[in-house]
Amino acid sequence: MQLRQLRYVVEVYRRGNHISDAADALHTSQPGISKQIRLLELELGFDIFERTRNRIVGVTEAGRAVIEIAERIFGEVADIKKIRDDYNKEAGGKLIIATTHTFARYVLPRVVQAFLLKHPKVQVGLMQGNPTEVCEYVHAGQADLGVGTQSQKTFLGLVRLPCLTVTRCVMAKKGHPILDLDKITLKDLARYPIIAHDNFRSGGWNIIESFLEKGITPTIPFSGVDSDVGKTYVELGMGIAIMASVAVDPAHDGDLEARDVSHLFRSSPAYVSFRRSSYLRKLELDFMELLSPALTRRKVLASREAAASGDTEEPQ
Repeated sequence: MQLRQLRYVVEVYRRGNHISDAADALHTSQPGISKQIRLLELELGFDIFERTRNRIVGVTEAGRAVIEIAERIFGEVADIKKIRDDYNKEAGGKLIIATTHTFARYVLPRVVQAFLLKHPKVQVGLMQGNPTEVCEYVHAGQADLGVGTQSQKTFLGLVRLPCLTVTRCVMAKKGHPILDLDKITLKDLARYPIIAHDNFRSGGWNIIESFLEKGITPTIPFSGVDSDVGKTYVELGMGIAIMASVAVDPAHDGDLEARDVSHLFRSSPAYVSFRRSSYLRKLELDFMELLSPALTRRKVLASREAAASGDTEEPQ
């Protein structure tokens, strides 16, 4: 068994079982990957991938166990490199942050700016996705930290620490009747078409649930969009949008105006997440404290220890 073979298996899995995509990502040949995976399966005595006419269509139960272990192995290898970077003052290194579009656009720019002033040699990379994908990136070791709201899946290998609270606002074109009301109600909002987030985001399901709990069925002509796309459709006059208040940007919102509706919808805690078993470099610790001053080095490390001992999965 070779690490190279495990790398091929993991990459094929991450690329949706497409060997050609894995070969492109790893700068090698498709036949070479296929051969090495077959050799590994022969050595193990079972198939890692399910095949139909020599085409990979899925992962076997045993294969999933192999992939989980392989991902942990490569995560540990990455941690060794982190330790090297931490003790090599000349090395800048990389910090990969997985996050949602709204956080990448409205929350993280000032944090990243302050971080790079402190660590000018470090390269920061952003990976975007919905909250569940953010956790998947971190869980798989593709990102060092994740920043986002609640995911639809549980990830037992992650520590998630609250970093801020997301409230809601309604966004409409200036002059829209909804903006003239003294106090906005759910019934008022339901009189107009609503441009909505998808249900992979906590804002999406919280908003719909709030209406349904009051027996109100809103009209949603268009959904599955992030904050900036939602603003575009509001500008076209297609409706109003209910979105995270952090996405309000008066300097760039043009003909749009926002009103607070946090009294109508539950707020969503946002978390910074990292792998419980990962080595936390000074880079990660500094970034978390810049994101939320309450996330001091002592608190983060204590929270990781508490999670490792089984005291809590989401230390407060």
